[in-house]
Amino acid sequence: MSTFLLEIVTPERQVYSEQVESLNVRGVEGELGILAGHIPMVTPLQIAPLSIKRGGKTDILAVNGGFVEIRKDKVVILAESAERPTEIDVERAKAARERAEVRLQSKQDDFDHRRAEMALQKAINRLNVAGK
Repeated sequence: MSTFLLEIVTPERQVYSEQVESLNVRGVEGELGILAGHIPMVTPLQIAPLSIKRGGKTDILAVNGGFVEIRKDKVVILAESAERPTEIDVERAKAARERAEVRLQSKQDDFDHRRAEMALQKAINRLNVAGK
């Protein structure tokens, strides 16, 4: 099977750089499966896990927004944050989920409500990827 270079970069560090067989991400328009030779494009990403197939195994990472740029022989994900399951602090993610749920139940302006919704999505994404 053909492969392509996948790089996942956050403002803090390069999280991933490997030759992979396929990638599944959730863009703003829905799920996107990427194989070698995919047409070039750029699309924003949702807060969601991404799935990487490489060498007969699948890796899952928690990606919290950003963009995916698909080139001829390379895919670059510029993410706000990206974490492997082993990097996720489960207790911290649970606490963040609880704080966001409390904030969503209180009366607040639209901006604060949207921030609480995003915090909840990020916490749930991390917990799902960590398997908790």
